[in-house]
Amino acid sequence: MKKLLIALTAAAAMSGSAFAADMARPYTKAPAPIAPAYNWTGFYIFGGAGGGIWDADTNTVVTATGAPASFSSRVGGDGWFGTVGAGYDWQFSPNWVAGVFGDGQFGSLRGNINDPFVIPNAITGRIKMEDAWAAGVRVGYLVAPNVLSYVNAGYSGSHWSGATMVSAITGGPTGVFTNGFNRNGVFVGGGVENNLNIFGITAPGWFMKTEYRAAYYDKATLNETVIATGLPSGLADTFHPLVQTVSTSLVYRFNWTGPVVAKY
Repeated sequence: MKKLLIALTAAAAMSGSAFAADMARPYTKAPAPIAPAYNWTGFYIFGGAGGGIWDADTNTVVTATGAPASFSSRVGGDGWFGTVGAGYDWQFSPNWVAGVFGDGQFGSLRGNINDPFVIPNAITGRIKMEDAWAAGVRVGYLVAPNVLSYVNAGYSGSHWSGATMVSAITGGPTGVFTNGFNRNGVFVGGGVENNLNIFGITAPGWFMKTEYRAAYYDKATLNETVIATGLPSGLADTFHPLVQTVSTSLVYRFNWTGPVVAKY
């Protein structure tokens, strides 16, 4: 009986010590998850497609004097294009991003150029913007950690085809043409770029951007040339275009690895 009492006392003492140790152990709560951190600084490339329209004020003038030979009119065109480019962005605050970029557009925005009141017949020709390039800067605000809303501006150049002129009345040949030409100018625009993960796609470095752009090009004077002789006809067509485009591109960011994984 005495041995039993000793054993029970020892067991009770050991249980009390373990219980006291459990009571003394501090309880620590798991830390809150770390918010996702994204890094927009780095190089990127992109490619896509889009559509555009152009409008141009045009007039026919006498080459020797510059005097108008017709009333001014407005012409226009539209079409599709592909685009490729590259750039570098710098995230200079938690919500602001700035960068530089360059791109090219290749396609066909077709329209007409007219001599509406030239005597004896009004004449017209098919003209198109075949390609363009741009270099500029952009500044954007992160409306979400992986969504950038931005504006951009810069310098742009364009190449336009020549036009073989025909009668606007009969559609028959007039025997004159204009050569192809290049025009430079400035552009302004803006768009939205977002990581494709927001669509449930696992694509850490892949983005999509949609952008509007308006390019204002310098006025061109296009001398009309007689096809049979290769000599100037004595008339020229002025052409002052504004080109507006909307494009959607797939973007790859080399430094983008996705958000920091939360750890406890």
